[in-house]
Amino acid sequence: MPRRTKLRTQQLPRGATARSSRKRDDNYDEMEAYGTGLPSSTSSYTSMASMEISGRRKYDDYKPEAYRDEDDDEDQEIYVVRQNCGYFAILFSLVQTVILGVMMWQCGVAPIQLNPMLGPYPDALSEWGGKNAPLIVEDGEWWRLVTPILLHAGLFHLVGNVAVQLEMGILFEKEWGTIRWLIIYIGSGAGSSILSVIFMPQAVSVGSSGAVMGLFGAKLAEIVLRVCERDDTVQSRVAHKVRKEQCCAVTCSVIVVLLFSFVPYVDWAAHVGGLLAGLAMGFMIFSLELEYCFWQLFWLLIGFALTFAGFMASLTHMYSGEIEIIEQLRDVCGYYTTTFADYECNCMRSEYFSNMNNGNAAA
Repeated sequence: MPRRTKLRTQQLPRGATARSSRKRDDNYDEMEAYGTGLPSSTSSYTSMASMEISGRRKYDDYKPEAYRDEDDDEDQEIYVVRQNCGYFAILFSLVQTVILGVMMWQCGVAPIQLNPMLGPYPDALSEWGGKNAPLIVEDGEWWRLVTPILLHAGLFHLVGNVAVQLEMGILFEKEWGTIRWLIIYIGSGAGSSILSVIFMPQAVSVGSSGAVMGLFGAKLAEIVLRVCERDDTVQSRVAHKVRKEQCCAVTCSVIVVLLFSFVPYVDWAAHVGGLLAGLAMGFMIFSLELEYCFWQLFWLLIGFALTFAGFMASLTHMYSGEIEIIEQLRDVCGYYTTTFADYECNCMRSEYFSNMNNGNAAA
């Protein structure tokens, strides 16, 4: 069996870029390839040995931090990333967990026939900011395009999404940096909600799976853009190997999610919308990593055109009045009470604040 090498990540030195790192790799390879023959005389040998030691010391000061322990552990490959931790991938996961816990504590846990995900009653999802088509389109509550990212239908739903965020989302944030990760994550979440309003206006939906699919789409865009990147340096070869493994993992994950998107109680439109939004934004954002200016500009324009046209066309259609909106969803409590027998609304926002005001007045 071929020997399996270990891989660990290490942060890119401050102020360094991917292209400057490639230049340092070139210099390193040139120094390694520069002559190893022994001279004929002792004096020449001493001189050459001192030059080699001096050159090695100078290079140790010059080369990236990631390569300084390569000779100490030949079995370990080091993958240089932009930062040491995926801060917002962890933060979003914590916030989503806390919100679901508070929601279930305040609103109760619905019977399994009402919520198979083992979570709160459906009306609570809308009250806490879930995607609700009539409230978004007709009442102007546009913030509901983003807030579903923070909400989940139940424990099963939460565990599935958070597991992916903590496993792959953290690595993507370390690779891309926090700003890029946030743009893709939030933008894909909004794109997933927009497409869900268009194709599934009859359902109240929540979850970060659309945003996670956007991360997958952006990673696929990055892999496509950098597939022809040269691999004549140590770090570029490691990066190619990592992206090759990521391509297989992300593709399989996307296929599995899309297959499960047509199961009852799953919002397929949100998954597709997040994937397409992430793919378009990925072409725009990661075009700047390309080596040649022509291809940078070409893919930047392609990515910008896809992103701008996609969002504008979707928003225009969403507000065109052609969507068959269920007006009863404006009153989620009344809708679910008439839909399910013995349904009780115990998490209405208006009742909660009115009870608070009555309590304060009595005090």
